[in-house]
Amino acid sequence: MIQTIIKRDGRVVGYNEEKIKAAIRKAMLTTELGEDEALIQRIVDRIGMTGNEQMSVEEIQDLVELELMKSPRKEVARKYIAYRNQRSIARRAKTRDLFMEIIAAKNNDITRENANMNTDSPAGMMMKFASETTKPFVDDYLLSDEVREALRHNYIHIHDKDYYPTKSLTCVQHPLDRILENGFIAGHGESRPAKRIETASIIGCISMETAQNEMHGGQAIPAFDFYLAPFVRSSFIEEIKTIETLSGQDLSHLYHTEIEDFIIKPLDGLEGEARQLQHAINRTTARVHQAMEAFIHNMNTIHSRGGNQVVFSSINYGTDTSAEGRCVIRELLNSTYEGVGNGATAIFPIQIWKKKRGVSYLPTDRNYDLYQLACKVTARRFFPNFVNLDATYNQHEKWDINDPKRYMYELATMGCRTRVFENRYGEKTSVGRGNLSFTTINIVRLAIELMGIQSKEERVERFFKRLDEVMNITAKQLHDRFEFQKTALAKQFPLLMSRLWNGSEKLGPNDTIESVINQGTLGIGFIGLAECLVALTGKHHGEDADAQTLGLRIVSHMRSRANEFSERYNHNYSILATPAEGLSGRFTRGDRKSFGVIPGITDRDYYTNSNHVPVYYHCSPRHKAQIEAPYHELTRGGHIFYVEIDGDATHNPQAISDIVDLMDQYNIGYGSVNHNRNRCMDCGHEDASEGLEECPKCHGKNIDRLQRITGYLVGTTDRWNSAKLAELRDRVVHK
Repeated sequence: MIQTIIKRDGRVVGYNEEKIKAAIRKAMLTTELGEDEALIQRIVDRIGMTGNEQMSVEEIQDLVELELMKSPRKEVARKYIAYRNQRSIARRAKTRDLFMEIIAAKNNDITRENANMNTDSPAGMMMKFASETTKPFVDDYLLSDEVREALRHNYIHIHDKDYYPTKSLTCVQHPLDRILENGFIAGHGESRPAKRIETASIIGCISMETAQNEMHGGQAIPAFDFYLAPFVRSSFIEEIKTIETLSGQDLSHLYHTEIEDFIIKPLDGLEGEARQLQHAINRTTARVHQAMEAFIHNMNTIHSRGGNQVVFSSINYGTDTSAEGRCVIRELLNSTYEGVGNGATAIFPIQIWKKKRGVSYLPTDRNYDLYQLACKVTARRFFPNFVNLDATYNQHEKWDINDPKRYMYELATMGCRTRVFENRYGEKTSVGRGNLSFTTINIVRLAIELMGIQSKEERVERFFKRLDEVMNITAKQLHDRFEFQKTALAKQFPLLMSRLWNGSEKLGPNDTIESVINQGTLGIGFIGLAECLVALTGKHHGEDADAQTLGLRIVSHMRSRANEFSERYNHNYSILATPAEGLSGRFTRGDRKSFGVIPGITDRDYYTNSNHVPVYYHCSPRHKAQIEAPYHELTRGGHIFYVEIDGDATHNPQAISDIVDLMDQYNIGYGSVNHNRNRCMDCGHEDASEGLEECPKCHGKNIDRLQRITGYLVGTTDRWNSAKLAELRDRVVHK
């Protein structure tokens, strides 16, 4: 006797014979003889009594077909089969339409969900086919009922849901020294330890490219200058040895001689050993420059993820004060300034300058000259961004300027904004750790649903109650995903779980990753604070002090709840100022469909990223800093501060350092500067002319605007989705 039914989405429900009756009745009504209730009841009784205790929907339908074929009403069986086929086709129609759009390489929000991915290429199409068919599987079989309901009603968004079944993690900060010193084996290939700067540069690329294939998020190197510095010295020693071979002299006493700086200088007027030393320095510096050129070139051309996108890469640097480390920094910046190809701005890696008093920020600091160069490069090339190690929450009690491995205690961040530092289950560090997964809450929708409440106090009180309910669902969903991720075997991630993730060296190939991944973070994100505040108070936080007070109260509450979840589930929960790309429009479209166009809330094609002041709001950089700064301490999972500046910044590096000064003054953790940059898509020429329509070099008309989409650049706005293009059009200069 049938007791329960397994539905197509995997849920188990009680057996209901009325649904079978209704289906048979519909088929009978399309025939000349019409319905026969007695026959319907006999068929249903027979199926109910002879069926197994638990059956699937498809098995039940097979039995109905069989019983109808055995009955006098075989024409009903044919109609029932036809109806069943039509329903099956209808269920597949949505997938078919989606696939046809991908096949036709249409430029829409599905194919432009990630601007770093080329979904027009065969590999990109294949990835998109897989992505769009995997998401329903996750919904049907890997999520709880309450999470499915929260998704269906537009309350939450699970990031990288298509990668959910793979058990992969989001991102990691590569401890590159482990690979450079020991080599690695990853799948079918292996790498020996590096000996010279060129090899170290290439291995840095390979490390990130390989790990990108094992993870669903970005790759970063937390101390690029420290890691590559030893190979500047080893390359210098090679150059000295070459001179020894040519001259027949013993110059071994120069191998480790103290060098103030590796800078190319003319040999005129130098004699003997002084000339030999400078020649070796010149040769070494030239090699470092070429290695940095190669690194940047490779990170913009080496593809991962089946060949459909370049590695989403970031590098942090700026605090190595050794001559070797300074050489790496200087030549990296010089190469970035020169550009790639025909002088184009390199899209990757996202470069992040570590600002630190006593090291690289004040005129008396050893690396101040390099900081000035960094500002000059940013003024032309958008990068580096700036992470503020002096922010109170970015400092580490173990940091010591005399410690050669002080980078272990320096915050490193990822380009979009991901921040990993604090750690309840291991040492506080960014190195060898990353985010496990994150989910974003639509706080705008929660506020919209309460707009009918007249009393502001009651409206706000109800908002916090609803926020708690959705946060509880989100935290449990992230915990469930962790429970699923932890069952992965180390051999599924041959590089990540052998050389990169802290503690992974203790794992055997068939060990699960459970014992090490809890050092990662689970991110609870949010977007649309501005629109949320408009719904609750009538104004956003950039224009009203009371709204700002409420905004800080909301995010502070989320931070407190994250701490509670950390205790409840024994994980590193953090609050993330979500870098919404495809999501910024997806939430808005869903809410507009439910509530219509609401001025100041759903009347644009996007919600404002995280806690930012709206891009269309006219204010000064200082005002923007004052408003957004307090949120950085609360959003320990990641944040960023943007400023849009006017005109050609190429010859105005002071404008960049002024923004970094604001970061210092207002305790801002991470920031970047946007400015105008035109790119000719025909010849690659770039300039900052206002309203450029014709390339001054090749006279082509194919001019695009190089801009930052979230935390990273995109070579062409053709890959931006409609919501982000609308946001780009609305951006105003802060002055």
